[in-house]
Formats: sequence, C-alpha cells, structure tokens
Amino acid sequence: PAVGAAIKKSGIPRSKIFITTKLWNNSHHPDDVEPALDASLADLGTDYVDLYLMHWPVAFGRGDSMFPKNSNGKIINGDTDFVDTWKAMEKTFKKGKAKAIGISNFSRKETERLLNEAEVVPAAHQIEIHPYLQQNEACEWFKSKGIHVQQYSPFGNQNEIYSKGQNMGKLIDDPILVEIGKKYNKNGAQVALAWGIAQGHSVLPKSKTPSRIKDNLKGDFRLEKEDLEKLKSVDKGMRFNDPSANFGWNFYIGEDGKVE
Repeated sequence: PAVGAAIKKSGIPRSKIFITTKLWNNSHHPDDVEPALDASLADLGTDYVDLYLMHWPVAFGRGDSMFPKNSNGKIINGDTDFVDTWKAMEKTFKKGKAKAIGISNFSRKETERLLNEAEVVPAAHQIEIHPYLQQNEACEWFKSKGIHVQQYSPFGNQNEIYSKGQNMGKLIDDPILVEIGKKYNKNGAQVALAWGIAQGHSVLPKSKTPSRIKDNLKGDFRLEKEDLEKLKSVDKGMRFNDPSANFGWNFYIGEDGKVE
C-alpha cells in the first residue's frame, strides 16, 4: 500500500513509471498465480504491472504463510512444477495485467526446460551479478534466447542478509574498484554499477537511505575499455545468495559460484 500511495502522491503519470512485482513461492499453484497478482495490483493501486517475475523456481506449500514450516522447522514444499506456474503467468500477460513476464534465480538448465514448454519467452531474468560473480557465459546465453538480464545485489556482500561473505572485505572496497573510481571521481559502489551498465544489464541497487540513492544515480557513467578489462580480473565466481539448504531446492546447478 505504501508504494501505491507514493505513486499517487507523486503526480507522475502511471505510463512514466515502470513497476515490477514478483510471485512468491507459496503462490505457485496455477489457481493462485492470478489472485497473487491481483493482490499486488490492489496494493499498488494500478490495474497492471510492467513486469511480473517468478521469484524462484521452487514452490512452497499453498496458504497465507510465506514460509510454511513443519514441526521440525523445515520449509514445506509444494508439488507445483514451475512450468505450470509459468503457464498461469502467461495468462496474466495475455489479459494485460502484466505487460511482460519473467523469471528470477533460474539456472540455464531450468530456463531451457521452460523455453521448451512455454508460449511466451521470459522478457527478463533477474539474477545475482556483480564484479565478484560476473557470469559472462550465462549472461550471453540468456541474451541469445531473447531474455534481458537484470542484476540484483550489484554490491555483492554489502547486503547483510547474506551470511556468506561477511568475513571478508566488501566488494565495494576492493582495491581495483577503488583505484578505478579515483580516475572518474567515483567510489567503488558507483564503479560496480557502471560495470553492470556496461554489460548491457538493468542494474538494481537497493537502498532506503536518500543520500545513498542519490549516490547510486551517479553510477550511470561510462567506463573506458581498459578499466573494463581490469575489472575482469576481480571475478571470483563468488555467489552470496544461495538458499538451497533452507528452501528445499538445489539452485544454480551448473552455474558459476555454485558450491556443491
């Protein structure tokens, strides 16, 4: 509701605002997909979203609980196949409630299976990408299928919800990013953003702090080719977001940064 109220208060025409919402795992059953979107539309005070994403390829048990758990405290998984979830999302697209539909946190193997059975090719795929997890081969593959790449967590282990990466230096303080930043009078975070933009991705920094939001906007600048080459050297294949153990699903099989 707060986002919807802010949109209304802004006075900006709806056509000038790009709104994305995601389908959570407890609403993967085909009968739940459209009602979940309808609930989001009601909260947002709009009759359509520009992009509707399947947040994860795993289904949780149906119901109001976002994290349904058994008596042992483990997630209760549903039995809905993500292909069936996708087909229900396609219906919302055809009805115009979602101007585009996409996926998030899928492996190439999962995406290929989806493409083989889908009518609508995902417009976008939102995945973890940053200079420490560049995923160049995967990104080229998604683009070759007509899927636009959106990158979340562009600052890597700056996000405190990730337990992995807390006992090491922050990506945005990496000496190579800081060194390059000095050349442009930018900081390491802004260099990380500019790197993502240079890859042709939609880069999605997250902040609630007004000053940091303003700083993030200054990450839209062009890095010279020699600096992009330097940034290739910091790729560690290091993935910070992998909830496989908690979600009851083995994510990112065959992808960079997957720890088997």
